[in-house]
Amino acid sequence: MLDGGTLDEVAVVATEAFADDPFFSFLSPKVKLRRRGLAIYWRAAVASLGERGLILGVRRDDGRLAGVAAFVRPGCYPLPVMTQLRQAGAAFWALVGRPAAIVAGSKYLLAIDKAHPREPLWYLEMLVVEPSAQRGGIGAALQDHVHRLADREQVPSYLETQKADNLAYYRRFGYVTVEELHPVKKGPPLWTMRREPRRS
Repeated sequence: MLDGGTLDEVAVVATEAFADDPFFSFLSPKVKLRRRGLAIYWRAAVASLGERGLILGVRRDDGRLAGVAAFVRPGCYPLPVMTQLRQAGAAFWALVGRPAAIVAGSKYLLAIDKAHPREPLWYLEMLVVEPSAQRGGIGAALQDHVHRLADREQVPSYLETQKADNLAYYRRFGYVTVEELHPVKKGPPLWTMRREPRRS
C-alpha cells in the first residue's frame, strides 16, 4: 500500500508525462484543467489497485520519483465493483464541468473493458516517466521485472496506448498491436497491444 506522500509524487509524474497526451487533450483542452484532472485521476487509479496491483518506481539520486509503472496482477481483472466505482468517481471529478467529456470518457472506458482479454495476464495500466528523464532506460527498467515474471510463469502481458509513437516503443519489448479502437467518432484512437511470454 502506497502512502499519501508517494501517491502525490505518482500524481505529479503522471501529470507531467500525460500533459500533452492526445487522449487527455481531447477530453480536457484547457491545460490548467487537464493537469488538475490528470493528478486527480491517476492518484486515485493507482491508490485503488491495492494488493491486486504491482506498483514499481524509479527514483533519481536526489530521491525524487522519476518513473512509475502500475500493473494489475494476473487474474485480477476486471477489478472489483467498488474499485471500479472509485476509479469512475475519480474520472468524474477529473472532468467535472465538462459533461461532454464525461460522456466521451465513459465510451472510452467501456471500449477498453470490452476489448480487454478475460484470461489471466499482466496488465500494464500505467507507465509514466518524467519528461526530462525519458529515453534514458527508465521505462524499460520498470517493465523488465514484470516481463521476467511473465516469461517464468508463461503468462501474457497486455496494455492500451493512445499515442501512435508508443507502438514502436512497445514493440521493442515484444508487444504486437491487437486492435485499434475508435470509441468516439472525432476522438483519437486507442490501440491494444499484447506480449506473449518468451520461452527459455
